[in-house]
Amino acid sequence: MKVQNITDVDAFFKVIDECQGTVELVTGEGDRLNLKSKLCQYVSLANIFSNGNIPELEIVAHEQEDVQRILDFMIYGK
Repeated sequence: MKVQNITDVDAFFKVIDECQGTVELVTGEGDRLNLKSKLCQYVSLANIFSNGNIPELEIVAHEQEDVQRILDFMIYGK
C-alpha cells in the first residue's frame, strides 16, 4: 500500500511498532526494509525525510490487522 503525507513521524512509527506482523518499506529499487527495526527506521527514512514530513511511501504489512491499523492512522490520525 502507498501511504502519503505523513506529518507526524513519531505517531507513524508508534503505529508501526504496535503492528504484530512484519511491516516493510519498499524502496525505489524494489528492496524491502523491515520497518519494525529501529535501525531501518532511521537509516531508510533519513534519505526521504527532508522537511518534516514524508510525502509518500510504499509499505507492505503482512497481517490484515496491521493493514487496518495503518489505514486507521492514515484516515483518522490514530
